[in-house]
Amino acid sequence: MRAEFVRTGQEDRVVGSATWDGSRVAVESGEEHVAAALWRVFRPTAVAIDDAALRTAGTTGPVVLPPGSLPWFQAAARVRSAAEGLDVRFVPEGRGAMGWEPAGAYRPFGDAVERRERLGSTGH
Repeated sequence: MRAEFVRTGQEDRVVGSATWDGSRVAVESGEEHVAAALWRVFRPTAVAIDDAALRTAGTTGPVVLPPGSLPWFQAAARVRSAAEGLDVRFVPEGRGAMGWEPAGAYRPFGDAVERRERLGSTGH
């Protein structure tokens, strides 16, 4: 999965990107200060996000996501980029399609997407 970053209010020019390969983040930017900002966004620390979709049933409040997962990558980009004056958009990598088999629904969809990203980066 790739996250593209633009300066807030200047959505027509991408100033940097970050790619999650299933286990780590790679940052790219032609501007040194933007690359440094992206490394701060993706510093390997937990992210607290108040998202009902991530909470277990019957709970309230923010969820703490440890570094190293696809939900953490997305949450870090969304939560931390504003402090750096950046907006984020997520771009599919286009490494083929992922089918959805209801009989194989023993794994939640988010976990299936994360697994696909993790396996896609290793070429399996």
